[in-house]
Amino acid sequence: MTTAAPDTAPAAPRVPPATADPAAFKVVPARHPARWAGAAAVLVLVAQFTHGLATNPVWEWRVFGDYVLSETIVQAVWVTLQLTAYATVLGFLLGTVLAFMRLSHSPVLQTVAWTYIWVFRSIPMIVQLVFWFNLSALYERLGVGIPFGPVFWSVDSDSLIGTIGAAVIGLTLHQAAYAAEIVRGGVLSVDSGQREAAAALGIPRLRQIRRIVLPQAMRAILPTAGNEIIGLLKGTSVVYVMAIGELFYQVQVVYGRNGRVIPLLLVATAWYVLLTSLLSIAQYYVERRYARGADRTPPPTPLQRARRFLRDLRAAAARREAPVTALHLGGESR
Repeated sequence: MTTAAPDTAPAAPRVPPATADPAAFKVVPARHPARWAGAAAVLVLVAQFTHGLATNPVWEWRVFGDYVLSETIVQAVWVTLQLTAYATVLGFLLGTVLAFMRLSHSPVLQTVAWTYIWVFRSIPMIVQLVFWFNLSALYERLGVGIPFGPVFWSVDSDSLIGTIGAAVIGLTLHQAAYAAEIVRGGVLSVDSGQREAAAALGIPRLRQIRRIVLPQAMRAILPTAGNEIIGLLKGTSVVYVMAIGELFYQVQVVYGRNGRVIPLLLVATAWYVLLTSLLSIAQYYVERRYARGADRTPPPTPLQRARRFLRDLRAAAARREAPVTALHLGGESR
């Protein structure tokens, strides 16, 4: 006796019934209560801080206004800018040389560059500045002559270097150690095929570096270099140990004389914020310039966005006035 085999065919998938008109669905916008609560808390804190700035008498805004543009402070800002400019230019020039020494195939150049970077990154800047400030205790006179032989010309160390010179030397040598690693990282980011192609075309080594490698490496160098320069601008305050009249030192002198510590510190803060903002703007435009080869259509700058916004506002105002003018002219013609 045989039995019929059970039906093992798979069941057909269930198809949902056709929905009605999509307009019948209720659209519920996404809600983000935590985001709104966080934004409200931040706004409350900002409002409290702003209210404290405006109402707390300890800030002494009148004293701030008296000193922020005073001749003493402006001269100190100029000294700060000079120290920053000298250390930046000289530090990155020396750092570029050190970077290519580390990339050299010569073990001597590699060892010397690595040792320099290791030493100057290990010693705090303030220690280096004090050392160079007291260089005359180690070498009373500096001269030019034959190595290990007679000296043809010499001069007193203090008269040759001076206080500002010692500060520039200390800042430059310290900055060069960090600039070397920044430049080396940018050079390593350039594809090796670029150098190989340049060598195959017979382009001299120095021209390869100057016209091919460095322009491409600048895109990787600039962001970190910009941060380093801004850090150097604020790091010049360390030279107060050498009694140089830069911004922070002069602020200390003034509030040591009149006892107005908070408003004078606010003066220094305002100037550092202003100078840092200007450096950030310069960094933005320099990065934009070196990004032209990679980005054919760079995004508009904030100034271009502002101009476009004003043009859109004027165009919208003109469109609103045009129908009224046409209607007015039509009524006069009748």
